[in-house]
Amino acid sequence: MRRLLLISTSTVHGTGYLEHAFSELRALLGARRGVLFVPYALKDHDAYAAKARASFEGLGYRLDSLHEAASPEDAVEAAEAIFCGGGNTFRLLDALYRRELLPAVRRRVEDGMPYAGASAGSNLACPTIRTTNDMPILQPPSLDALGLVSFQINPHYLDPVPGSTHMGETRETRINEFHEENHAPVVGLREGAMLRVEGPTVTLKGLAGARIFRKGQAPIEVTPVAPIQGLLA
Repeated sequence: MRRLLLISTSTVHGTGYLEHAFSELRALLGARRGVLFVPYALKDHDAYAAKARASFEGLGYRLDSLHEAASPEDAVEAAEAIFCGGGNTFRLLDALYRRELLPAVRRRVEDGMPYAGASAGSNLACPTIRTTNDMPILQPPSLDALGLVSFQINPHYLDPVPGSTHMGETRETRINEFHEENHAPVVGLREGAMLRVEGPTVTLKGLAGARIFRKGQAPIEVTPVAPIQGLLA
């Protein structure tokens, strides 16, 4: 049974790294002792691993970083849980394709290993990365991602600012463009929002709400705590 925690952002204003998600991370990880960290969304893997390690050790979990493993594939096979950090989604996906790790991660999660992701790590759990906000600074072999859920996520979702004179596209405009060419529902996760997935159940949790977009239908506002799997069919 899939057990996922998909977080919009790693840091909410005024809090430390992942601090706003500590209670949900504890609930996901339970009595496990260690977490395997995927640092590839940022360039400096050592610094990123040190930052994540400080937070997870504060929660009582050992953190091993995938970039430090002699055999990344063996590290995935031995992992008790995986946390995939944010950064650039294209760089993250490209790194996992080059290391041929996507099938192993997907299989382990489908077998019940907990998966947590923030921002780019949440995009990675979707069928594709087509609803990321990032620039394509690298070109992965495909935009297809892990497919751990059947819907798409737009992390850091921003609402239009009332009275703004900005004439560029809003997030809603971009997501509507996605639905001109694609069918999967899109969950716009505002800062502080997160999704807990337990098998077929998807629950909106966290400090903020979400906006759910479905092709040919009006967007739906949802506030936590709320089951949303019925809106994602």
